[in-house]
Amino acid sequence: MADDGSSRSASQYRRVVLKLSGESFVHAGERGISMTEVRHIAEQTVQAAQYGAEIAIVIGGGNILRGAQFTAGNTGIQEATAHYMGMLATVINGLALQDALESLGAQTRLLTAIKMDGVAEPYIRRRARRHLEKGRIVILAAGTGSPFVTTDTAAAQRALELEAQVLLKATRVDGVYSDDPEKNPHAVLYKELNYHMVREQNLRVMDPTAITQCMEHDMPILVFNYKKTGNIVRAVRGETVGTLISSAVPANVG
Repeated sequence: MADDGSSRSASQYRRVVLKLSGESFVHAGERGISMTEVRHIAEQTVQAAQYGAEIAIVIGGGNILRGAQFTAGNTGIQEATAHYMGMLATVINGLALQDALESLGAQTRLLTAIKMDGVAEPYIRRRARRHLEKGRIVILAAGTGSPFVTTDTAAAQRALELEAQVLLKATRVDGVYSDDPEKNPHAVLYKELNYHMVREQNLRVMDPTAITQCMEHDMPILVFNYKKTGNIVRAVRGETVGTLISSAVPANVG
């Protein structure tokens, strides 16, 4: 996993933040953790890192629980508490991914925004950057450590803090569509978009706060299908895959 200089030139992006939803850790429609799915992600990530890219991964926890499920009715759980529960779910996912990556020979560090010394290091920006510089795959769990903030927003913040060159948003579809492609077979896949188009068309990419942060700081977002083997590598290498969202005005749409 060490950087030898020559491998780095093969990658367009020197440092990336990869956002994985909790649902990527399980088969579609199921809950819990499928190590088959986790292993698939780990294999692709290790391959991408071998090209010299520094990779930090922000993970969700929806496969285990979502805070919103406890706030939909009178459950007796305060909304802030429910959000903290969701953050802890991301740590469980982080531990699973860490072991999967290390079983493939990768060096990793699990950092959490909520202090839990028994299983992970606390998230400190300078420490995270140093781990990346040493060629370690860094897993960032527990969101921002604060309630009422999604892991999408956490990913945007970490990408900015760590000075990543791109935020990679992994999804189950090929990119950003004009409509839900699973419901509308005529939905159009966009190859390029700018932030204003995403906001004006209310496209379901990431939450509005995350989009706004990326727009204000000109952080590109690449939305792609991680389920297709090799796509994480292609995304990290800057190859044409998925939908690129940036400040540029697309030459054409669709």
